[in-house]
Amino acid sequence: MEVVLLENIKNLGQIGDIVDVKRGHGRNFLIKYGKALKASKENIVLVNKKKAELNQKNLELKKSAKKILDIINRTNYKFSKRAKDNDELYGSIKPMEISKAIENAHKIKIKPSQIDLGKKIEKVGSYEAKINLHAEIQARILIAVVKEEDKT
Repeated sequence: MEVVLLENIKNLGQIGDIVDVKRGHGRNFLIKYGKALKASKENIVLVNKKKAELNQKNLELKKSAKKILDIINRTNYKFSKRAKDNDELYGSIKPMEISKAIENAHKIKIKPSQIDLGKKIEKVGSYEAKINLHAEIQARILIAVVKEEDKT
């Protein structure tokens, strides 16, 4: 399925590019969330006319992403979880928990889908996660997982 992009998308293309994607990705994500249009002659002409406006919108999104980057980049977040004797957690740290921790600390909304853990956080220790703020901007945060003390 060919689509014309309405915004810069990492590993896919820039505004106005015509890219070939799998039908499900095109329909269920790119078109559904307004990131692309089906590549017809009319839509290509429309995007080329609106390209300046779309680039301006992209610059504004990039500026706000840079502001968020300045606030949260290299910030430490501490999670206290119940763990077994071998330091394995009873449950893993999920992007939703990290998202809530960022919102509580800085009043900044980060979607869990923007958080890239790299690997599951299932043990006590220190971890680094990437936060995709914009197609060109990524923040890195530090996550410390400590063993929750027994309250007996």
